[in-house]
Amino acid sequence: MMIYKRLEQGGFAWPKVGDGVMRLSRVQFEALFAGLDWRRIHAPRPTHPPATE
Repeated sequence: MMIYKRLEQGGFAWPKVGDGVMRLSRVQFEALFAGLDWRRIHAPRPTHPPATE
């Protein structure tokens, strides 16, 4: 996928590259593409209801 984005001011805060790969969740990518600080985006962990017997 090829994406192009031009910021009016500032720049992107890119994630570190590990093993030649940048890893971002979908929400983090969308924040990065919107020019937001993706490091401040945290998706809530899903909670599972307790098992019933």
